[in-house]
Amino acid sequence: MAAKAIMIQGTMSNAGKSLLTGGLLRVMRQDGFRAAPFKSQNMALNSFITEEGLEMGRAQVMQAEAAGIKPSVRMNPVLLKPTGDTGSQVIVNGEVRGNMAARDYFRYKKELIPDIMRAYDSLAEEYDVLVLEGAGSPAEINLKTDDIVNMGMARLAKAPVLLAGDIDRGGVFAQLVGTIVLLSGEERAMVKGTVINKFRGDKTILDPGIAMLEEKIHIPTVGVIPYLSVDIDDEDSLTERFGRKEAGGLLDIAVVRLPRISNFTDFRPFEAMDGVSVRYVSSAGQLGAPDLIFLPGTKNTMEDLLWMRQNGLETAVLKAAAMGTLVMGICGGFQMLGETLSDPYGVEAGGRIRGMGLLPMDTVFEKQKTRTQTRGTFRQVEGGFSGLSGVSFHGYEIHMGISTLKGDGAPLTVLADPGRAEGAFSGNVCGTYVHGIFDGEEAARAVLGLLCRRKGLSEEAVRAFDLEAYKERQYDLLADAVRENMDMEAVYRILEAGI
Repeated sequence: MAAKAIMIQGTMSNAGKSLLTGGLLRVMRQDGFRAAPFKSQNMALNSFITEEGLEMGRAQVMQAEAAGIKPSVRMNPVLLKPTGDTGSQVIVNGEVRGNMAARDYFRYKKELIPDIMRAYDSLAEEYDVLVLEGAGSPAEINLKTDDIVNMGMARLAKAPVLLAGDIDRGGVFAQLVGTIVLLSGEERAMVKGTVINKFRGDKTILDPGIAMLEEKIHIPTVGVIPYLSVDIDDEDSLTERFGRKEAGGLLDIAVVRLPRISNFTDFRPFEAMDGVSVRYVSSAGQLGAPDLIFLPGTKNTMEDLLWMRQNGLETAVLKAAAMGTLVMGICGGFQMLGETLSDPYGVEAGGRIRGMGLLPMDTVFEKQKTRTQTRGTFRQVEGGFSGLSGVSFHGYEIHMGISTLKGDGAPLTVLADPGRAEGAFSGNVCGTYVHGIFDGEEAARAVLGLLCRRKGLSEEAVRAFDLEAYKERQYDLLADAVRENMDMEAVYRILEAGI
């Protein structure tokens, strides 16, 4: 029997759809249902590689974790990774279809419905409930033609819709009423409940507004969710993490906030640790004197390196490295640290530029993308990162570039399968292609240890922790908030009735 379905849509981006979807999935798991997430099309630079070597959005990975199941690319069959303001790399069921301009993709997207429905139907055969997530707003009237992610997907899945509005930004009643007004009669009939999200204050003050809302749109409000302080992965473009600019911990870590930053979840293990401040800096003046500088992943290494060059951040990082500050690059950030970057096939910007020159290597962007989960150990590392020697890790690779060491260049890690060397180190600078390399407690603890020793701090002053157990606690807190503030009996009735 096929799974029952319910869908969370929002009045706009960042209305809290991803978090609400994760919360409902956790509640349903606690209630004994086999539940899974589904988002037909996601636009994000934060992605993940499954066990099969397929690429999907991190938001659906978070939701799968909340549901207590393994992430599957079927949960996000279409992933768009922006390559600029008007184009994206199009990934279908984990495989790259190519780069498309926005107008070309708009004409093409309906052809993806068979791919989307194969993924959806396959999940529906395995689970009791699918909780779908929309994208942006269903009331974007210029995008409603051939929609495949909001009402179009709800129609295909026969999924009743809960419409969420963000009260924290103000105007939530106008958001909800305006969205409903702009829907067709058929679409309005599919909306079975509204949710007011990110509320702060005394709910009784809100009650008269809810009564008027229900009178105007004739749809019940099934939840008023408070502004939550749970620490759960969020979407890349609108995350509040990038607002962190000030140092405040015993250890100060600065992450360069590249314009096309991707997979910033690599630094989440440090963000959750007491005594560690993780700052995202976008100018030379913000860099300060951190204990460790991270150059993160990026969807366009060459253009982001030129951006650093133009705004003075490259010079600031080079000066810090010359003064002995630890610098580490991950994926695109690792590529920047080399001597040259070449793009003969136009994968990125095309042409050839010089790198930062901190590691003896050259990078060439190839047509084929490397996508794999991996595990390995740090080799015998000398210099500032010597505390990583012999430490085990696991993670995943997503990159188009191939980096080749020159002269006496030394690899940073050795991967277990097939035993190949990877990354590079030189003095107080190192880099790797492995995302999620600090998700394991051993690797995160090793970094904390070497930073503490450099500052003369006791390693007990800052403790590593079990990231997986921490995540589980956060998902339970999210579920508690959803269960307490949403009418779950009404939600289950809506789910059972369908459309």
